[in-house]
Amino acid sequence: MQNQIVLRLLIIFLLTLAFCESAMAAKRSRIQTLYNTDFVVQDGADPHFSLDGEVGLLLATGNTDATSVKASLAADHETHDWSNIYFAEMLYKEVEKNVNGEKVNDVAAERYFAYGQFDYKLGTPGRRMFMYGDYENDRFNGYNYRASLAGGWSHRLWRDEDSEFRYSVGPGYAFVSAEEEKNDNLNDGVIVRASAEYKFQWATGAKFRQFVSMESGEDNTKSRSETSLSANLFGSLAMKLALKMNHETSVLEAAEKLNTETSVSLVYQFF
Repeated sequence: MQNQIVLRLLIIFLLTLAFCESAMAAKRSRIQTLYNTDFVVQDGADPHFSLDGEVGLLLATGNTDATSVKASLAADHETHDWSNIYFAEMLYKEVEKNVNGEKVNDVAAERYFAYGQFDYKLGTPGRRMFMYGDYENDRFNGYNYRASLAGGWSHRLWRDEDSEFRYSVGPGYAFVSAEEEKNDNLNDGVIVRASAEYKFQWATGAKFRQFVSMESGEDNTKSRSETSLSANLFGSLAMKLALKMNHETSVLEAAEKLNTETSVSLVYQFF
């Protein structure tokens, strides 16, 4: 029954996207008009705001009933003085198990993650100072929550019609709260954060993205990698194939050091 409800929601979502395509195109034009000012743009990037929504769904029935939902929002905000990135995602998985001869639904994964990076443009094109913050709530990693703040140097080495490469590095602080029964190895304190991102876009509209980041502290080093390839289906709708890897050198008891996630999802560009 639950799988049918989720399937219906997905169908409604896709129909809504198709119906709103023309309306969103007009809205994108109005938003872009707000940024078409006459001042000289610093750092060689046209002011704009873009917002992408992503959703992936897996329904399995038969010997094993399972439901997996992945959803995210990603935004880029470019102004005369700032270059900002916002991101939020949710992952939820539920499986059906036999307990004493009865079928019950059991949550197998539940994670919420969000971050924002704010780059202040300096006088020299491509060179910036950045501020970064993130928050993670994973039901199955042994922590109530984890968060971090960092700031430092950011540099966009190049940006042309096809590709872009940028990196950032600087000190920060990690805030960690472990579950009550797991009060050791909190992995909080002073950290050094570094990240790099490469983007490439073909003339057909297909896009490739490689992102890596590292947060290194006294007790733990967290590394994150995301490789993705997307291709346009029609209008503002695209299909995306992604591989994510998260690795930690020191984890709480019974937690894995390396976690991987491979997904195929639909991406809609709202504006």
